[in-house]
Amino acid sequence: MTTLKVLGAGPVKRGVTLVAAEFEKRTGHKVTVEFAGAPGVKDRILGGEVVDIAVVPRATMNDFEKAGKTIATASGLLGRSRIGMVIRQGAAAPDMSSVEAFKQAMLNADEIVCNVANSGNYVAELVGKMGVGTNKLVKLGDTVKVLDHVAASARNAFGVGQLAEISELADKGVAIVLAAPLPDAIQNETSYEAAVATASNAKDAATEFVRALTSDAGRKLLATTGID
Repeated sequence: MTTLKVLGAGPVKRGVTLVAAEFEKRTGHKVTVEFAGAPGVKDRILGGEVVDIAVVPRATMNDFEKAGKTIATASGLLGRSRIGMVIRQGAAAPDMSSVEAFKQAMLNADEIVCNVANSGNYVAELVGKMGVGTNKLVKLGDTVKVLDHVAASARNAFGVGQLAEISELADKGVAIVLAAPLPDAIQNETSYEAAVATASNAKDAATEFVRALTSDAGRKLLATTGID
């Protein structure tokens, strides 16, 4: 029996964990999974941390491939996640069904709380282009901190997150609700991929797990968590 170490970005946590449980039952291998923001995963792997499988956005995977940290031929797409805006429980959700309505909601906001990963950086740039004051932006390290901040805020605060993470943290009891996904015209999708690490000492088992993640059955499980 082999123990595989997976290091991944937060939005895919629930889906990867579900696939890992099925994989363990089927193969007898053990899978340990740890998740962090994509920038943290990038720093750790580029810094030399040994893992068997990395699960990250495509842009980060490009960096890993260029640095020789992952095997391009032992990789695949898990799915995509979209961005949503959250408010604290009990706050009134404004109309954000159009680009203009979204812009007006951001103009009326006291705070727009963003992480330092893809979703937060995208929305920070988006509202800047819309002419919303950058003084409203609050940057925090990851989505957990973003949503905790919004839940505790007495101000008219909006938090940014991937829909998969928002759903997971709300289910865990964080006092936030989804106000709305970004309107389709300004929505941003992040593609997540899995790849075997070149430093892995269990490449055959790791490749088998990547195949499980990217199989039709694996992607169906991921889709139930907001990665589709």
